[in-house]
Amino acid sequence: MTTRRRAGIAMAVGAIVLGGLSACSDDKGGGNGDGKKDTGASTAGGAAAAATDAPSNGAAGDLQAQYQQVVRTVLPSVVQITTQSGLGSGVVYDDKGNIVTNAHVVGQATTFEVTLPNASKPLTAKLVASFAPDDLAVIRLDNPPGDLKPARFGDSSKLQVGQITMAMGNPLGLDSSVTEGIVSAVGRTVSEPQTAGSPGATISSAIQTSAAINPGNSGGALVDLTSQVIGIPTLAATDPENNGGAAPGIGFAIPSNTVKSIADQIIKDGKVVNSGKAALGVTVRTVTGPNGQAAGVGVVSVQDGGAAKAAGIQSGDVITSIDDTPIADVGALSEVLGAKNPGDKIKVTVTRGTGGDKTTVDVTLGELKS
Repeated sequence: MTTRRRAGIAMAVGAIVLGGLSACSDDKGGGNGDGKKDTGASTAGGAAAAATDAPSNGAAGDLQAQYQQVVRTVLPSVVQITTQSGLGSGVVYDDKGNIVTNAHVVGQATTFEVTLPNASKPLTAKLVASFAPDDLAVIRLDNPPGDLKPARFGDSSKLQVGQITMAMGNPLGLDSSVTEGIVSAVGRTVSEPQTAGSPGATISSAIQTSAAINPGNSGGALVDLTSQVIGIPTLAATDPENNGGAAPGIGFAIPSNTVKSIADQIIKDGKVVNSGKAALGVTVRTVTGPNGQAAGVGVVSVQDGGAAKAAGIQSGDVITSIDDTPIADVGALSEVLGAKNPGDKIKVTVTRGTGGDKTTVDVTLGELKS
């Protein structure tokens, strides 16, 4: 399922495609033209077999062997998650059967089928909790097997541009697929589209990678050469000058430090109590001007005890700028707030009343909760 929307990235990329769900398919492996399941090195077993027979050619052979070792180590921890609306990926978080994935993979579902690599049949799982603002969710196997293999999560704050990465997941239903690339950038702020199953999200400090991310990859693993998960692949960019076609080599992942923080809270408390994300405390919608173009963000309601109410922002106000940055639509508001922290002080300009009088108020941002 591919959905597009403008992204707030300072580059010639105008849209974002969610990396999963992909449509369900009866063929869970890569087709080889004869209707049989592909049993090559894209699967955990195939990769292990290929690694056994791999030649050693100096430095190139050493790097190849290192790639294959990473695949053998991590791929058994990457699962396929199936819902009524499609499929995506997930990563085994602990030996109790908790699996971390994207909120947009989970959607509105509360029960799932989870297929482990090389498993003969899927297992059942239930939703623990979902946290849409960071596009993360945890589901739990009803009867986790004793040989369940949790992944190791690394410290994403130590990532450097140029590091080799591998993306593991189930793109287009091709189970246990692996692609490779590098860390292209860190600290990106990107917005996900709103869909029927997801309210959208703004991800701050996202990892940009050149490893291919396609529908079905969402919720899988972005891994470094030490076999540690450094992020959860979530988005792929599209090129507005190519009729919204894929922008090759531009994908985004939620950093592992964010994943660990959110997953640990969900597993412990069943919800997120400390998101670290700034909140204005309003429900909003995009407002169009006389020309039919987006002209601001209308305040539908104001949360009691929230930052906006304390600053005097009212229902019916239209937010037009924050700290002199124009706010044309809800996406722009999310991107500005995504770069802020709870407790930050901002200046919010609103138009109020039928006369469109402008008012600027000082706001101390609160914290987003589950």
